[in-house]
Amino acid sequence: MLRITPDITLDESEFEEQFVRASGPGGQNVNKVSTAVQLRFNVFASPALPWDVRQRLIRLAGNRINSAGELIVTAQRYRTQAQNRADAREKLAGLVRAAAHRPKPRRKTRLSTAVKRRRLETKRRRGQLKRARRHPADEA
Repeated sequence: MLRITPDITLDESEFEEQFVRASGPGGQNVNKVSTAVQLRFNVFASPALPWDVRQRLIRLAGNRINSAGELIVTAQRYRTQAQNRADAREKLAGLVRAAAHRPKPRRKTRLSTAVKRRRLETKRRRGQLKRARRHPADEA
């Protein structure tokens, strides 16, 4: 069980891990050992995710979700499978946690009449100042 929030827990059977060879520097080790982890989690089929969280997760994940609805998280920061596995799970948990956060709705606000009047008065004064700087020949 992977606990995301007090309400959301993902069962181990909901995602699968595949170990692949990591890219980048590492000498002979990188060519011989499959330490990088590809964690696949089917967002569409998960019963643990509420509908609104699922929609936000799809939007957050972007191109990390394939056409089958699988969210693919890759971890290759560390040199061991165990560390990369934990890192991939933490990345998945972070994404789902971010999607679980309900955005605060925006409330429309109106400017007061006094604020509008002050802004226009400032603009008028600024324009007068600039007109006063002009050369008299420029007026024509």
